[in-house]
Amino acid sequence: MASEIKVPALGESVTEGTIGEWLKQPGDRVEVDEPIASLETDKVAIEVPSPVAGVIGELRAAVGDTVEVGAVIATVEEGGAAAKPAEAAPATAPTSAPAENLAADASQTLSPAVRRAVLEHGIDPATVKGTGKDGRLTKEDVIAAAKAKGDTIEDAVPAQAEVPATEVLKSAQSGSRKTERVKMTRLRQTIAKRLKSAQENAALLTTFNDVDMSAVIEAREKYKDLFAKKHDIKLGFMGFFAKAAHLALKDVPSVNAQIDGDEIVYHDYVDISVAVSAPNGLVVPVVRDVDKKGFAQIEKDIADFGKRARDGTLTMADMTGGTFTISNGGVFGSLMSTPIINPPQSAVLGLHRIEDRVVVVNGEMVIRPMMYIALSYDHRLIDGREAVTALKIIKDAIEDPTRMLIDL
Repeated sequence: MASEIKVPALGESVTEGTIGEWLKQPGDRVEVDEPIASLETDKVAIEVPSPVAGVIGELRAAVGDTVEVGAVIATVEEGGAAAKPAEAAPATAPTSAPAENLAADASQTLSPAVRRAVLEHGIDPATVKGTGKDGRLTKEDVIAAAKAKGDTIEDAVPAQAEVPATEVLKSAQSGSRKTERVKMTRLRQTIAKRLKSAQENAALLTTFNDVDMSAVIEAREKYKDLFAKKHDIKLGFMGFFAKAAHLALKDVPSVNAQIDGDEIVYHDYVDISVAVSAPNGLVVPVVRDVDKKGFAQIEKDIADFGKRARDGTLTMADMTGGTFTISNGGVFGSLMSTPIINPPQSAVLGLHRIEDRVVVVNGEMVIRPMMYIALSYDHRLIDGREAVTALKIIKDAIEDPTRMLIDL
């Protein structure tokens, strides 16, 4: 008997998604609750599980198709037997098999981006350890393997295909100049719309300051082993900045507020959205009740979000809400930036790389580990004085962490 696999509920106000990847193909065996497809929504990618054990029958949507909640996207024959697999290649098969064959033989669940990377770099996917969910291969895994053997993205030669003679001539005359068109994922489209909307609808302004990170670095070095032993988590920088932001938002409530029509909504709690880089784009899961949590729980929440972002297991609920955002471009080497607010929030704190710089302290030139910090804000709601004050509170708290312990 055939059972239908339908698009599950995707969260409040989300009515549709896009087929991002089929994890199973017709004839594949599937167990109860085993993922058969990856579905992209405006905020996250979720996996669609099979309701029964059996064999995949018909796929009723293609990669890239938009499907509504409740729509039937596949069928599964309960209790059926999987299609007979192709015979394995003989042990004497040459090791220089074409990349196309390697990609096809190694796995039927390679995503289009991974398959393209495999072909371009001539990598045998069977020799690369996947770091994605359930050990699946990612594009980054393939690129890393290519770099390990001396290839670069620029040097990669794609698998040869039949090309019109005129195109060959043009390529020979002008050198290798390749272009590629890839449809934007639903998540990337949403990111683009939201960021553009923020620029069009808010009066954006950014104020800067710099922070001496000596005290935080000293505290981390002094207590990192004890902290890790007691809490089973590393003591990072984000915990310090989250608690410092809490002090600023408490003293300057407008930075923690938002505009709703002709009203201002103030929050008596602090839910901080933390920008996390995921394979499909930037996501902002929310660390809730930062005002009530200690350093250890904040660090655990952030670490958990980072892992689930890489695995693609963040949920809509994880990214719903948020009253303020912290974005750390410093992990990628950024020296300074003007971050864009995350609507409907009114402010975002941008962190950057730490570097030794010469500064004047008590009339003397000294070298200190310094970081530029930036606060972008909606000037419709937040005045310049308030923005500068909030950023100064964060600076003072980081340069003297004791303030965070005695509520100053």
